[in-house]
Amino acid sequence: MPKPANDCILRFENVSLRFDETPALDGVTFGMRAGETRVILGAAGSGKTVLLKAALGLVRPDRGRISVFGDDITRRSEQELFEIRSRVGMLFQEGGLFDSLTIEENVAYPLVNQKVERRLNPKQVRERVEDSLRFVELEHTLEKFPSELSGGMRRRVGIARAAVTEPPLVLYDSPTAGLDPITANTIIALIVKERDVKNTTTALVTHRYQDGTLLANFRYNPQSGQMEPLGPNGGGTTPKTTFMVMQEGRLAFEGTQAELEASRDPYISKFARHPSE
Repeated sequence: MPKPANDCILRFENVSLRFDETPALDGVTFGMRAGETRVILGAAGSGKTVLLKAALGLVRPDRGRISVFGDDITRRSEQELFEIRSRVGMLFQEGGLFDSLTIEENVAYPLVNQKVERRLNPKQVRERVEDSLRFVELEHTLEKFPSELSGGMRRRVGIARAAVTEPPLVLYDSPTAGLDPITANTIIALIVKERDVKNTTTALVTHRYQDGTLLANFRYNPQSGQMEPLGPNGGGTTPKTTFMVMQEGRLAFEGTQAELEASRDPYISKFARHPSE
């Protein structure tokens, strides 16, 4: 049975959305609790990215209700959504950096666009930006432009920008798309680090089952600075990782990694390939 809305950081209740006559989301219901990780899989055009955009209020559902931090955002104005969005980090596809801004300016953007009463002074902004870039091991890139960085480095800058306001909820849209396997694993390791060091609630859209495997089965140890394996599906006191599979706008599957791998549904099972396969 779904948990009450006030127990969730993010909750969708029977959310449907169409673009013209094409269903983008179709009766989607789920809830994310604080500290939980969600891995969202599915074919291209299945509704994964639309799900994240709806969570930010960037697209509005035709039917249903979306709550963020217990606040119904379904019919909020842009001005009312501003405060809620300031508490959500978002890594867009390809990093979503502004080409005309330096790396420092890109990472600072969420900070300098906060509400006046929460805005930091320039010295505080610089310190926060440096800390965030140091977190992703790119503190030496402050004065560079995105075009001067590799694809993997731009994704790392995107993670720094998504995390710079220290949001309790972070959404990642295909952070490893188009990257080589080694760089992709580095990006996921940084997401695990962000999740575990700052206890963020994490939703990640991906085409790579390996991404979900790392999120579900590893944690970041701040003492060693390394990723360490966990028991099955997170184990111990680490919040669990839930896998979701989208199909033509519908939530076709929601459960643990073991349940996903055990599914005999031909559509769902193709997203449960092992990294060695």
